[in-house]
Amino acid sequence: MKNMRISLIGSGRVATHLGKALSKQHQIVQVLSRDLAHAETLAVLVNAQAIDQAEQLNATIDLLIIAVSDQAISQVIQSVHDYLPNVLIVHTSGSTHLNVLTAHHAKSGVFYPLQTFSLEREIDWENTPLFIETAIENDLTISNDESILEDLANSLSNRVYQYTSEQRLCLHLSAVFACNFTNYCYDMAKQVVDAQQVDFSLLYPLILETANKATQNDPQKMQTGPAMRGDQNILTMHENMLHVQGREDLEKVYALLSEMIHARHVGS
Repeated sequence: MKNMRISLIGSGRVATHLGKALSKQHQIVQVLSRDLAHAETLAVLVNAQAIDQAEQLNATIDLLIIAVSDQAISQVIQSVHDYLPNVLIVHTSGSTHLNVLTAHHAKSGVFYPLQTFSLEREIDWENTPLFIETAIENDLTISNDESILEDLANSLSNRVYQYTSEQRLCLHLSAVFACNFTNYCYDMAKQVVDAQQVDFSLLYPLILETANKATQNDPQKMQTGPAMRGDQNILTMHENMLHVQGREDLEKVYALLSEMIHARHVGS
């Protein structure tokens, strides 16, 4: 496996986790961020040079990874293209089409890890699905006909897939439901028990069992609860509790989700 020379644009959660993981097997040459202090923080972790200007980029690298917010990707590729005309440049976004890069840079690709990133937690990279996409296959061929992105992905994960931008967007939307919305439900659950000084950790076994069932079975078939059963007495009691507590926000969410769960399971 070739040891690659890689530079990063970005210094947030994705860039930090990705940089730390890649630096164990590859050389991180530079970290570029608009905030030099942020670039320096990550650069120290991955033994790289911190820079804050595109013209400072080293053109002798194998790969440039853009790990910034989705709305900044187009601006970034336009700012760096002239300095790295022959370097493969990829972004890490789940929802940004490859053509956002190819509109300005021929040698483009996507390197998307399907994972939730928090600075406080380490990532299990071996089991994290990585999705790659390339503009022109020949652009990615290195010695021994190995693909740069395939080689890089396989150096991190045992689960590497070649997906189109459309497939990746579908996954990203699904991930919002499975991760972001689910986590907010945990947040709402904690707000409910906190109001009565009840220990949120009492829900941990339930949370874990629910997640295990969803990953081992069809989630629709694993649905339980008063909404699925159509138990209107319980539903009304819960909504009244939230109303009395002045939590109209939670009451609305509870009513909407209950309605949708019931509709999903009527006649099933």
